[in-house]
Amino acid sequence: MITRVTTQMSMASASARLQAGAAKVAQLTEQATTLKNIQRPSDDPVGTASSMQVRKEQAAAAQYTRNANDAAGWLATTDSALSSVYSVLNNVRDLTVQAANSGTMSDTDRDALVTQFQSLKSDLEARANTTYGTRSVFAGSSTASTVYDPATGWASSGADVTRRIGDGSTVRVDTSGTAVFGSGSSSVFAMIDSIVGDLQNGVNVNPRINDVDAALATVRGVQADVGVRHAAALTAQDSLKSATVSLENRRAGIEDKDLAKAVLDLQVQQTNYQAALAVTAKVLQPTLMDYLR
Repeated sequence: MITRVTTQMSMASASARLQAGAAKVAQLTEQATTLKNIQRPSDDPVGTASSMQVRKEQAAAAQYTRNANDAAGWLATTDSALSSVYSVLNNVRDLTVQAANSGTMSDTDRDALVTQFQSLKSDLEARANTTYGTRSVFAGSSTASTVYDPATGWASSGADVTRRIGDGSTVRVDTSGTAVFGSGSSSVFAMIDSIVGDLQNGVNVNPRINDVDAALATVRGVQADVGVRHAAALTAQDSLKSATVSLENRRAGIEDKDLAKAVLDLQVQQTNYQAALAVTAKVLQPTLMDYLR
């Protein structure tokens, strides 16, 4: 069957094509103005889905970055505190070696050493209460303002504190205070008290040097563990920086419009639209029927 094409049908078809061209010009004008490929989901459903996935990954990377920064800061503070503890214990050792030469020591010299030992003990107590922000670095999840009190000892440390720095990757940021300083009669504080007591009672403190060396070795071991965790946090920071740049490039490739391309696409579409208008005007000339309706 042969279909008859009327002038009205031709005009309706031409009008539809012109309206589609005008809509495309409007869309490209909006893209050139905003430099965005996608103004609404209907513009590019597939691109919209990809964009939403990338933005989800960006949000996760941003949170991981904050976690890694916090972990690195916390562990750096802990490492600095441990270095100070090691330095103080080295001073304790030097004084202990000096106090072991008790044969030529006067009461004044002995009293001076006792004062220095007590001062070093106070320094260690201050290091035991080192904080990062408002949290103690040696007390796990405890929120106590003072986690070590000379009168009562260590406060309850609670659970370990971890930070998630990637998909399936966490790092512990706290360090057990008892692992560094010991507790009760086996703590470094009790060790210094024992050295002072021996010194005051005229007992040779030379055997106490081994105790100080053991305490120094313990601090070194904990510091090595903190160093490994700190390195993991720093590595995560670097990886997340690269991932952030990569994700932003992916997002820009989906959502953003290159200025030069946007202008060129708009000019081409405008030229096509103007040509379509001119051709349609020449082909669909008014007829007598247009005036009789």
